[in-house]
Amino acid sequence: MIRSILRGCLAGAAGTTVLNAVTYADMALRERPSSSAPETMVDRIAARAGHPVPDSPGRDARLTGLGALSGIAVGTGTGALMAVLHRAGLRPPLWLGGMVTGALAMAAGDVPMARLGVSDPGTWSGKDWATDAVPHLLYGLTTYGALAASARRA
Repeated sequence: MIRSILRGCLAGAAGTTVLNAVTYADMALRERPSSSAPETMVDRIAARAGHPVPDSPGRDARLTGLGALSGIAVGTGTGALMAVLHRAGLRPPLWLGGMVTGALAMAAGDVPMARLGVSDPGTWSGKDWATDAVPHLLYGLTTYGALAASARRA
């Protein structure tokens, strides 16, 4: 079981790298600024947990780092979850497994964001949805593909 979870974490890390690369390429090509949603989410979660991020000259940098780390945690955690499901016998074809994996990772980021009032996906335009969905789909295909390939080799 531990090996499966580790394979899932590694697959999730590969998927997270693809998601980040696609997102940064989109920002460069469309001259789109980065989203402040991850930092805002971390700030609100920390405050609600009773451990607010302290005011300091480096507070913004700390929140940026924590926001990025939260994305890595979602990516590796989703990979680990999919590895457990894969081990339990859930083995859809790549296209479906990739879509499910991407949708889970997207929900893991978007649902808390909506519940914390950071953003309202109900107000997003089609372009906004595509900006979020395309990198997550590529994350899912990469993560599930790497996971399925590593399970076959194991």
